[in-house]
Amino acid sequence: MSGGKHTSKDLDAEIVKEHLGVGTGRSQPVIDTIERPGKAVAAGAYASAGKYEDGSVDEIGVYAGAGFGHARAEWSFFDAEAKGPNASAGAEISKATGVKAMAKAELASASAAAGPVKATIGLAADTGIGFGPSGLEAKVLGTGFTIGRRTGVSFLGSGFEIRLW
Repeated sequence: MSGGKHTSKDLDAEIVKEHLGVGTGRSQPVIDTIERPGKAVAAGAYASAGKYEDGSVDEIGVYAGAGFGHARAEWSFFDAEAKGPNASAGAEISKATGVKAMAKAELASASAAAGPVKATIGLAADTGIGFGPSGLEAKVLGTGFTIGRRTGVSFLGSGFEIRLW
């Protein structure tokens, strides 16, 4: 979650895009977060849909989603997050990361990250594919893999990943 003042609508859009793993600013190197101050955000019911375009990184996409219950805390290179029931869908074309289309439905999840390592436990039915210069991602009903810049595995929404660079 980027710094600065957010409106409720901005926060809703940021939450939905984060769930889908689309949009700019979703992957900062550890060196950039080591001195990050602590911050926590929470949302009850949220919904958002839209399109985005970032000419500086040649990235365009669309997204839509809604859910109930989202809390996130971050400090330095640590992150923790909990999500309630949610559903979202999106598609993205990016010069840096490639092409991605994903639909997600999640009952609940909790995740924790320390630097490049992230673990998630939950129940989800993510389905989609992404491929390009940053790697390959494929999931069916929450079970799949990611190989490339991020490498990991998931089973029915629970998983483990490591960001290599």
